[in-house]
Amino acid sequence: MEPAADAQEVRAQAAAAGTLDLLDAGVIACRACPRLVAWRELVATEKRASFAREDYWGRPIAGWGPADAAIAIVGLAPAAHGGNRTGRIFTGDRSGDWLFAALWRAGLASQPTSVSADDGQQLLRTRMVAAVRCAPPANKPTTAERDTCLPWLVRELELLRPTVRVVVALGGFAWQALASALTQASYGERLSRVPFGHGAEVRLSGGATLLGCYHPSQQNTFTRRLTEPMLDSVFARALTLSEQ
Repeated sequence: MEPAADAQEVRAQAAAAGTLDLLDAGVIACRACPRLVAWRELVATEKRASFAREDYWGRPIAGWGPADAAIAIVGLAPAAHGGNRTGRIFTGDRSGDWLFAALWRAGLASQPTSVSADDGQQLLRTRMVAAVRCAPPANKPTTAERDTCLPWLVRELELLRPTVRVVVALGGFAWQALASALTQASYGERLSRVPFGHGAEVRLSGGATLLGCYHPSQQNTFTRRLTEPMLDSVFARALTLSEQ
């Protein structure tokens, strides 16, 4: 199958993916957003000085975690020198340092750090994905890029629906993407009128629960808008709900 080259082809390929492995293959090959393709490949060529000797991934980032996950975590997009470098979501950047430490404390990750795709880290009962699968300039995807990428998220949620009990949105961008994606994936009613907030909790008519959490970005952690106890409380709640 040829890489998806526009929004229409993304929709068609996502809908046709019968398994997460097939979906991941489509995601990784995708070239539907010219601005994101150019940026992710430029970063992978020019590199950051501290990673100059490393081979960058420089492609879209697939979801990661078991296919029978009870908890789905949805972030914004890969970091230019994090996931875009390592090839694994939230791996090799400061946001990931915070996130994986919290998941490990909650018993949802096998190690407290995630530094490379071959470091032995494993997610436990949890799968994580990004609303936009390519690293964007200034970490800011456009609305059009979010919407073009949305069918990948919808199909991933559909394939996870038999087991997922909790969906955690990391930040307002992911929350907005999920407002549409969860409805399209038959998790429940549209959420466009439910405001994002840290600790926000919405029981969906399909039985799963959506939780809001501030994104573990440096902007939030350095200013202490998000603290370790705040992050831990969200995943403790997610773990409790996933076991009900």
